Amino acid sequence: MVRAAVLPAVGAPLEITDIDLPATGPGQVRVRLAAAGVCHSDLSLSNGTMRVPVPAVLGHEGAGTVVSVGEGVTHIAPGDPVVLNWAPSCGACHHCGIGEVWLCADALSGAGNVYARTAGGTDLHPGLNVAAFAEETVVAANCVLPVPDGIPLVDAALLGCAILTGYGAVHHSARVRAGESVAVFGVGGVGLAVLQSARIAGAGRIVAVDVSPEKEELARAAGATDFLIASETTAREIRKLTGGQGADVAIECVGRAVTIRTAWDSTRRGGRTTVVGIGGKDQQVTFNALEIFHFGRTLTGCVYGNSDPARDLPVLAEHIRAGRLDLGGMVTEQIGLDGIPAAFDNMIAGKGGRALVVF
Repeated sequence: MVRAAVLPAVGAPLEITDIDLPATGPGQVRVRLAAAGVCHSDLSLSNGTMRVPVPAVLGHEGAGTVVSVGEGVTHIAPGDPVVLNWAPSCGACHHCGIGEVWLCADALSGAGNVYARTAGGTDLHPGLNVAAFAEETVVAANCVLPVPDGIPLVDAALLGCAILTGYGAVHHSARVRAGESVAVFGVGGVGLAVLQSARIAGAGRIVAVDVSPEKEELARAAGATDFLIASETTAREIRKLTGGQGADVAIECVGRAVTIRTAWDSTRRGGRTTVVGIGGKDQQVTFNALEIFHFGRTLTGCVYGNSDPARDLPVLAEHIRAGRLDLGGMVTEQIGLDGIPAAFDNMIAGKGGRALVVF
């Protein structure tokens, strides 16, 4: 029996309770969690913006130590530090075949499985495959990757989502070039990773935008040269900061129609707008046909930073070891499992960066 944060139904409060994990089976790995980040996607799962089978144990951004491995698992062994990979690629579908592993058709197929039970015998699903909001979890072998050398295990949890997403949004999706101006909307965990990644890419002016003035210090520490409080005049202010042109690249990390539209309006003619935030079906964004032609901008969705974790983790590790990428600086509070509901409330209120559950 291990402690876990269980979502009993969409819209219901999380329950911190004991669950019964089965023995490690063939092709599986049991992991003792060191830390798990509280991501906006977890909130989206809990309120129904994104759908997975419930009851479920949430949490998808985590790292820990291998406790045991099942038959046929050879790439890791008990005692190894690992990062959880919530979106493993199958290697066989159309998207994997053309190198777009972040769009793998079977990446979330494991979320429908029953992986554990409550103390009362109720079946539980593993949220986004890995059920990281628990002291221990049992996952498919392709859901774990070795932690690169020199990366503290607690910090490594952030590699599982925020860092891969933020870095990939800059380097794989928007493809920021040295000297370009970048506007970043939303200074949460992913937004902070985007700011750091834009700095690493050599961006010139980096404008951070958020509803909370308290986030200015965080944003500037991550690499922002300018900070704006979100308002109806944000696009105009960004154009003023960029010589009247607008940003070369705008990256939206909120997932709201008004923010996406503002990011688009803040982008220069011929520039790139990348949407990382996950919004609901009710968030309708509108454009007229003439402006699409006239501005010649590119609007792009971005899933998991267009990342391939096996390819990108070694690159990220080198940036971390060289001091260019600061994982610890993104964490604004360390909590236990019982602190997750308050972390959700802070996220809704626009407070803080990344909350990290430490076991």
